[in-house]
Amino acid sequence: MSKFENDKVMPRYMVIAVVLTLIGVAVIGKAFYIMTAKKQYWTEVADRLKRDSVPVKPVRGNILSSDGQLMASSIPQYTIFMDFQAAAFEDGDSLWLDKLDSICTGLNRIFPQMTAEEFKQRLEEGRHRVNKNGTTGARHWPVWKRRINYDTYVEVKSLPFFNMPKYKSGFHEEEFNSRRRPFGSLAQRVIGGMYGAKDSAYFGLEQSYDSILRGTPGFTMRRKVLNKYMNIPVLLPVDGADIVTTIDVNMQDIAERALIDMLKDPNVNGELGVAIVMEVETGDVKAIVNMMRNENGNYVEAINSAISYRCEPGSVFKVASFLVALDDEVVDTSYVIHTGCGVQDMHGRWMKDHNWRRGGYGDINVARTLEVSSNIGVSHVIDKFYGKEPERYVKGLYRVGIHEDLKLPLVGYLPPRIRMPEKNKRGQYTNWSKTALPWMSIGYETQIAPINTITFYNAIANNGKMMRPRFVKKVVKNGETIAEYPPQVIKERIAKPKAIKTMQTILEHVVSQGLGRKAGSPLFKVAGKTGTAQVADQYGGYHSGVTRYWLSFAGYFPADQPRYSCIVCIKKTGLPASGGGMSGVVFHHIAEGVMARNLKMRVEDANDENSLVIPDVKDGDIAAAGYVLDRLGIKTDESWDGSYANGNPVWGNAEKMADKVALTKRTMTTDMAPDVTGMGAKDAVYLLESRGLRVKVCGRGKVKRQSYPAGREIVDGSECVITLE
Repeated sequence: MSKFENDKVMPRYMVIAVVLTLIGVAVIGKAFYIMTAKKQYWTEVADRLKRDSVPVKPVRGNILSSDGQLMASSIPQYTIFMDFQAAAFEDGDSLWLDKLDSICTGLNRIFPQMTAEEFKQRLEEGRHRVNKNGTTGARHWPVWKRRINYDTYVEVKSLPFFNMPKYKSGFHEEEFNSRRRPFGSLAQRVIGGMYGAKDSAYFGLEQSYDSILRGTPGFTMRRKVLNKYMNIPVLLPVDGADIVTTIDVNMQDIAERALIDMLKDPNVNGELGVAIVMEVETGDVKAIVNMMRNENGNYVEAINSAISYRCEPGSVFKVASFLVALDDEVVDTSYVIHTGCGVQDMHGRWMKDHNWRRGGYGDINVARTLEVSSNIGVSHVIDKFYGKEPERYVKGLYRVGIHEDLKLPLVGYLPPRIRMPEKNKRGQYTNWSKTALPWMSIGYETQIAPINTITFYNAIANNGKMMRPRFVKKVVKNGETIAEYPPQVIKERIAKPKAIKTMQTILEHVVSQGLGRKAGSPLFKVAGKTGTAQVADQYGGYHSGVTRYWLSFAGYFPADQPRYSCIVCIKKTGLPASGGGMSGVVFHHIAEGVMARNLKMRVEDANDENSLVIPDVKDGDIAAAGYVLDRLGIKTDESWDGSYANGNPVWGNAEKMADKVALTKRTMTTDMAPDVTGMGAKDAVYLLESRGLRVKVCGRGKVKRQSYPAGREIVDGSECVITLE
């Protein structure tokens, strides 16, 4: 007999089972209720909780110039907030209310864009804000909506109430790494940029080398202990490495200033300008300038046109055409071309030289053809020797490297487009016409970016060895080199040595006795080629009523021992338009500026401490000039009485002589406009404005022109523009 009484035990088990079932149903029902009806509430609660695992961002690496100067660096920036549920507000608002006016006055002093009253209204709005959970006081209320630097953050942190511990006052911050370029917009399109809010690069070297510069993030565990959070590092971040570029800051500045000065010239009024300076032996890009006129009329680096602006290059392409002919030995420099009166029929289409209105060049040889940039001469040679097999000519262009894909480490680079003739099954050309070859030979029907053109000219200067343009030399970290990018050779030889040597001689003659004279220098030899091409407008047409020109000069210097190659391109609307007279002038200034850092003075120019050097003296206040010259021990031939110490200026002219300076007094009337040509800006402005004129100064140096003619009766308030050169 069982010792258990079933009739008594089973009801108890049934009661327990029912209770457990009801509890289970209640748990499931509660879970379903939380997942549905209370989902939004608990989602907000989860968002307010601090994460246990918090990522730690590494410090982004620097971008350095070739000589180690900072071109892009990361600095900390902060966004500042208030937590109005902090300890100080839990104990009452007496301290806050007591310090509020002082806080707002201090914020107004630091951020004058807002008044103290506006700051007070803003902070009080955050303090009285009602949250979704029913509590009062914002937890993350921005004190100032913009990011601030470290110095400003320290200044704000020192204000009353804010200087208390963060868990007491509620004042806290978020730190960001902000990218800064110490040299401003210098080489901006190459260095690159960052999306500040996303901390991501979007162009230039910043984007191309982002994985190296960015580093590896770490993370830390955050735990709450005694109402405070403690950070326990788990994985330390690895800071990014630095990259050393090939850019030379001084060369970049020289190139940028020279290009902008020409773009701003009233005769040019350029829309776009490009300048590239490359080291011949290594292919290092020492300077790369991209200027575009914005809607405000200012010139800014908006697009990296040097690597992305493909257009018909014009006459600078003629060098590639003749190099193909010289390399194939179909002509030599003595070959005579009949250019006639400057107009010639090319398969039903008229080809013209730039001087066709003046009668053309007549009979000229191959060398002279490039010196004067004869369209007829170049197209005649190419059409005569390659007209029946144009693919042979295009293969020659590919061979000399003008079509080479440079595979640059910069987003946006566009390789050249030079089409190859194609035939159908019947042997007929499908993409070619009889006029294609003559016009292609002079730089049309092709699309080439400036970086490809200068790489080709650099190869000529380098005796035929084509180097890949290099932008980054090495990667360094903590003073140690962790990766190097040595110079890369694209082609060991683009043409036969004889053809290269011949072309070097011709390019030197283009500058010394051809159309490129303005690019030359009396201090060293320059070689290069001019280019002036008509380019399509923004709608892709050439005959919209407004003619746009692409003006170029490509070359290298010094021509006898090439060290640097350079290309300057300018896009402008309307005439005058001259590759040699505009781009060539910029090339001249860049070349002399670059070489001035390396040129040595001649022995006969050396002066010791006992040498007497007669300086150039401007016209103007000759009393002041005489005072300075007297203390320098330089004799003056003075035809006036007076002393600088008396304080009154004596106006006159200064003439430099072999061993002295002649100072001659000039009579000035007060009712007539004075002649200020030859004076410096200081004296000229003083003279004109003291007589009631408003003066505008353009340029630097001595006054060359004045818009208000000398001798005209003065009308008070009239404007006089003085141009200095």
